[in-house]
Amino acid sequence: MQEILVLYYSHHGGTRHLAQAIMRGVEQVDGMSARLRTVPRVSTVCEAVEPEVPDSGSPYVELQDLSECIGLALGSPVRFGNMAAPLKYFLDSTAADWLKGTLSGKPAAVFASGTSMHGGQESTLLSMMLPLMHHGMIMVGLPFTETELSTTQRGGGPYGASHVSGTEGNAMPTDIERKIATALGRRLALTAKKLAA
Repeated sequence: MQEILVLYYSHHGGTRHLAQAIMRGVEQVDGMSARLRTVPRVSTVCEAVEPEVPDSGSPYVELQDLSECIGLALGSPVRFGNMAAPLKYFLDSTAADWLKGTLSGKPAAVFASGTSMHGGQESTLLSMMLPLMHHGMIMVGLPFTETELSTTQRGGGPYGASHVSGTEGNAMPTDIERKIATALGRRLALTAKKLAA
């Protein structure tokens, strides 16, 4: 089995649910599986120590995960139109992998979750693409042949999967948002499989 790394940070659960939908899409492709990983929270005042293993949910990512997987799906909550600090903190630690070209030529996709419509989902997706492009990754988006892109009333777009939780903070993506995320995972896995061949 070849693996896609599905790496995310989730504070209220919306991004985690999208990650799980992307995982399902990856695993719809023969010979492919998903490796779900997260990053620890960071303190706003100093570097905080988190336990080696999270209390619940996905294990923390290790740099080795980047080299062992043939593709990457990267997800974050929306933070003022940008990715969340814990995810950026991890990406900032990948300079040695950038120098070695660990991710160069591998496909990547991005996904995000935010509270409000037009609250920065697209700019967050684009902000996550930048370090991946510096790593030499090949970006995979969604074409409008995915019919849900034309019917969604909340999240999802050509740049990647997204979820709009609303001011009530509903962590569960809508059926259409889940279908879009699953389609993105499937597309990423198919692309990775072709490139690996």
